[in-house]
Amino acid sequence: MSDTRIESYATALVQIAQAEGVLDRIKDDMYRVARAAESSDQLRSVLNDELIPAERRQTIVESLLEGKGHPLSSHLVGLVIGSGRGRDLAAILDIVAARGASASGMNLAEVRSAVALSADQQTRLAAALSKRTGKTVDLKVVVDPSVVGGIVATVGDIVIDGTVRTNLDQLKSRL
Repeated sequence: MSDTRIESYATALVQIAQAEGVLDRIKDDMYRVARAAESSDQLRSVLNDELIPAERRQTIVESLLEGKGHPLSSHLVGLVIGSGRGRDLAAILDIVAARGASASGMNLAEVRSAVALSADQQTRLAAALSKRTGKTVDLKVVVDPSVVGGIVATVGDIVIDGTVRTNLDQLKSRL
Protein backbone atom coordinates (compact mmCIF):
# COMPACT_ATOMS: atom_id res chain seq x y z
CA MET A 1 0.00 0.00 0.00
CA SER A 2 1.20 3.49 -0.67
CA ASP A 3 2.48 5.62 2.15
CA THR A 4 -0.45 7.99 1.67
CA ARG A 5 -2.97 5.25 2.33
CA ILE A 6 -1.06 4.06 5.38
CA GLU A 7 -0.96 7.66 6.65
CA SER A 8 -4.67 8.10 5.90
CA TYR A 9 -5.65 5.00 7.87
CA ALA A 10 -3.39 5.99 10.77
CA THR A 11 -4.80 9.52 10.80
CA ALA A 12 -8.36 8.21 10.82
CA LEU A 13 -7.64 5.82 13.70
CA VAL A 14 -5.98 8.56 15.74
CA GLN A 15 -8.89 10.93 15.12
CA ILE A 16 -11.40 8.29 16.23
CA ALA A 17 -9.41 7.56 19.40
CA GLN A 18 -9.08 11.30 20.15
CA ALA A 19 -12.80 11.85 19.62
CA GLU A 20 -13.52 9.05 22.10
CA GLY A 21 -10.98 10.49 24.55
CA VAL A 22 -8.97 7.26 24.80
CA LEU A 23 -5.92 7.96 22.64
CA ASP A 24 -3.39 7.05 25.36
CA ARG A 25 -4.97 3.66 25.89
CA ILE A 26 -5.43 3.00 22.18
CA LYS A 27 -1.80 3.83 21.32
CA ASP A 28 -0.58 1.25 23.85
CA ASP A 29 -2.94 -1.38 22.47
CA MET A 30 -1.96 -0.63 18.89
CA TYR A 31 1.70 -0.93 19.76
CA ARG A 32 1.09 -4.35 21.35
CA VAL A 33 -0.86 -5.64 18.35
CA ALA A 34 1.75 -4.34 15.89
CA ARG A 35 4.56 -6.11 17.82
CA ALA A 36 2.54 -9.33 17.99
CA ALA A 37 1.88 -9.24 14.24
CA GLU A 38 5.50 -8.37 13.53
CA SER A 39 6.91 -11.18 15.66
CA SER A 40 4.64 -14.01 14.51
CA ASP A 41 4.69 -15.18 10.90
CA GLN A 42 1.64 -17.34 11.54
CA LEU A 43 -0.40 -14.48 13.02
CA ARG A 44 0.65 -12.16 10.21
CA SER A 45 -0.34 -14.67 7.53
CA VAL A 46 -3.73 -15.34 9.13
CA LEU A 47 -4.49 -11.61 9.46
CA ASN A 48 -3.44 -11.07 5.83
CA ASP A 49 -5.36 -14.04 4.41
CA GLU A 50 -8.45 -12.60 2.74
CA LEU A 51 -9.81 -16.13 2.22
CA ILE A 52 -10.40 -16.29 5.98
CA PRO A 53 -13.61 -14.43 6.79
CA ALA A 54 -13.11 -10.98 8.33
CA GLU A 55 -15.18 -12.04 11.35
CA ARG A 56 -12.72 -14.87 12.10
CA ARG A 57 -9.74 -12.52 11.80
CA GLN A 58 -11.55 -10.03 14.04
CA THR A 59 -12.02 -12.77 16.64
CA ILE A 60 -8.27 -13.40 16.60
CA VAL A 61 -7.57 -9.71 17.23
CA GLU A 62 -10.10 -9.65 20.06
CA SER A 63 -8.41 -12.64 21.66
CA LEU A 64 -5.05 -10.83 21.43
CA LEU A 65 -6.44 -7.86 23.32
CA GLU A 66 -8.80 -9.81 25.59
CA GLY A 67 -8.83 -8.33 29.06
CA LYS A 68 -5.85 -6.10 28.25
CA GLY A 69 -7.08 -3.66 25.66
CA HIS A 70 -9.76 -1.09 25.25
CA PRO A 71 -12.83 -2.39 23.36
CA LEU A 72 -12.35 0.32 20.73
CA SER A 73 -8.87 -1.04 19.95
CA SER A 74 -10.18 -4.33 18.59
CA HIS A 75 -12.80 -2.47 16.55
CA LEU A 76 -10.16 -0.20 15.02
CA VAL A 77 -7.85 -3.10 14.17
CA GLY A 78 -10.85 -4.97 12.79
CA LEU A 79 -11.61 -1.97 10.59
CA VAL A 80 -8.12 -2.13 9.08
CA ILE A 81 -8.25 -5.90 8.59
CA GLY A 82 -11.83 -5.89 7.30
CA SER A 83 -10.94 -3.31 4.67
CA GLY A 84 -8.25 -5.61 3.27
CA ARG A 85 -5.28 -3.73 4.73
CA GLY A 86 -3.93 -6.55 6.91
CA ARG A 87 -0.58 -6.47 5.12
CA ASP A 88 -0.04 -2.90 6.29
CA LEU A 89 -1.40 -3.43 9.78
CA ALA A 90 1.96 -3.13 11.59
CA ALA A 91 2.92 0.02 9.67
CA ILE A 92 -0.46 1.65 10.32
CA LEU A 93 -0.46 0.75 14.01
CA ASP A 94 3.14 1.94 14.46
CA ILE A 95 2.13 5.36 13.12
CA VAL A 96 -0.90 5.41 15.44
CA ALA A 97 1.33 4.63 18.44
CA ALA A 98 3.86 7.31 17.46
CA ARG A 99 1.16 9.92 16.88
CA GLY A 100 -0.50 9.00 20.15
CA ALA A 101 2.78 9.58 21.99
CA SER A 102 3.29 12.84 20.11
CA ALA A 103 -0.20 14.05 21.02
CA SER A 104 0.74 13.45 24.66
CA GLY A 105 3.81 15.67 24.20
CA MET A 106 6.16 12.71 24.11
CA ASN A 107 8.22 10.80 21.58
CA LEU A 108 7.87 7.06 21.20
CA ALA A 109 11.00 5.22 22.32
CA GLU A 110 11.13 1.59 21.27
CA VAL A 111 13.60 -0.45 23.29
CA ARG A 112 14.57 -3.98 22.27
CA SER A 113 16.04 -6.14 24.99
CA ALA A 114 16.75 -9.87 25.34
CA VAL A 115 14.90 -9.96 28.66
CA ALA A 116 11.97 -8.10 30.17
CA LEU A 117 12.95 -4.96 32.06
CA SER A 118 11.71 -4.26 35.57
CA ALA A 119 9.65 -1.15 36.28
CA ASP A 120 12.68 0.46 37.95
CA GLN A 121 14.90 -0.31 34.95
CA GLN A 122 12.29 1.13 32.60
CA THR A 123 12.02 4.31 34.68
CA ARG A 124 15.79 4.80 34.74
CA LEU A 125 16.07 3.99 31.03
CA ALA A 126 13.31 6.46 30.13
CA ALA A 127 15.10 9.17 32.15
CA ALA A 128 18.44 8.36 30.48
CA LEU A 129 16.91 8.39 26.99
CA SER A 130 15.15 11.68 27.71
CA LYS A 131 18.43 13.19 28.87
CA ARG A 132 20.38 11.79 25.90
CA THR A 133 17.87 12.81 23.22
CA GLY A 134 16.55 15.99 24.84
CA LYS A 135 13.01 14.67 24.32
CA THR A 136 10.44 13.34 26.76
CA VAL A 137 9.91 9.70 25.85
CA ASP A 138 7.08 7.18 26.07
CA LEU A 139 9.00 3.93 26.54
CA LYS A 140 7.84 0.74 24.83
CA VAL A 141 9.90 -2.34 25.61
CA VAL A 142 10.01 -5.26 23.18
CA VAL A 143 11.56 -8.53 24.34
CA ASP A 144 13.69 -9.66 21.40
CA PRO A 145 15.77 -12.83 21.88
CA SER A 146 18.00 -11.86 18.94
CA VAL A 147 19.44 -9.12 21.15
CA VAL A 148 22.10 -11.16 22.91
CA GLY A 149 22.78 -8.65 25.68
CA GLY A 150 22.19 -4.97 26.24
CA ILE A 151 19.52 -2.95 24.44
CA VAL A 152 18.74 -1.18 21.19
CA ALA A 153 16.72 2.02 21.67
CA THR A 154 15.04 3.90 18.84
CA VAL A 155 13.62 7.37 19.43
CA GLY A 156 12.34 8.79 16.16
CA ASP A 157 15.28 8.55 13.78
CA ILE A 158 17.86 8.24 16.58
CA VAL A 159 19.14 4.71 17.18
CA ILE A 160 21.21 3.95 20.26
CA ASP A 161 22.74 0.49 20.02
CA GLY A 162 24.17 -0.69 23.32
CA THR A 163 24.16 -4.40 22.54
CA VAL A 164 26.98 -6.72 23.42
CA ARG A 165 27.30 -7.69 19.75
CA THR A 166 27.83 -4.07 18.67
CA ASN A 167 30.31 -3.42 21.46
CA LEU A 168 32.29 -6.55 20.50
CA ASP A 169 32.24 -5.55 16.81
CA GLN A 170 33.55 -2.09 17.70
CA LEU A 171 36.27 -3.58 19.87
CA LYS A 172 37.21 -6.02 17.10
CA SER A 173 37.49 -3.19 14.56
CA ARG A 174 39.74 -1.20 16.91
CA LEU A 175 42.09 -4.18 17.32
